[in-house]
Amino acid sequence: MQQLTRKWWKRGRRGRSEGGDGDGDRDRFSLPTRDEFQPIDSQEQEEMVRAFEKTHAHQSRLWRSVFGGFLLGYVAFLIYSIFQQSFYPWELRYHAYFMDEIHPWMVITADWVAVLACLLAVKGLLQSSTSYQKWMWYSCYTGLLLACFWLYYMMRLPTFRWDIIWLPFGPFSGAGVCLYVDHLLEEALQDIKKLRGCMYTFKAM
Repeated sequence: MQQLTRKWWKRGRRGRSEGGDGDGDRDRFSLPTRDEFQPIDSQEQEEMVRAFEKTHAHQSRLWRSVFGGFLLGYVAFLIYSIFQQSFYPWELRYHAYFMDEIHPWMVITADWVAVLACLLAVKGLLQSSTSYQKWMWYSCYTGLLLACFWLYYMMRLPTFRWDIIWLPFGPFSGAGVCLYVDHLLEEALQDIKKLRGCMYTFKAM
C-alpha cells in the first residue's frame, strides 16, 4: 500500500517536471499505473483512495481541534476579563484606558459579545460540515461589529493605544482564521473526491 502511494506521487512529480504546465495539470488527478503498460487493479485503487480519505479525516480532526482550542483559550481569557471588570472595575490596564470614555457595563457587554463571536466560530469549525460554515460567517460579522465599537472608542482616546489592538481585532481575526482553515481542508477533500472520480475499472488476471 505505502509502496504504491510513493510510486503514485513520484510519477506525478515526474510527469509535471517533464510535461510542463499542460501535461502536469492534465495528469494531476489521474490514477497511476504500475508501469507504462500495466494499470493498477480496481481494488488497489480503492485501497489507495481510502487511505487518502482516512489521512484527510485524521488531519481535519487534528487541525480543527488545534485552532478550536486556541479560540477556547481566548474565550477563557475573556471570561476572566469580564469577572475582573465586574468585581474590580478598571483594574485591568486594557480596560482602564477607557475609564473616562465608556460605562463599565458597556465594557462587560462588549467582552460577552466577543465570547459569543468566538464560540460561534468554534461551533462552525469543529462541526466540519458545510451546513455549519454559516456559524463562522456569523462569528465574522459579529467580530466586525465589535471591531467598529472598540475602534470608535480607541480613536477617542488622547493617544492611540497599539498595545490593545487585539481588543477590536481578536474575535474578528479568530473567525477569519477558522474560515481559512475550513477552506483549506475543504479544498483537500475536493481533491480526493476528484481522484475518486478518476478511478477506472481494471481487474488483474
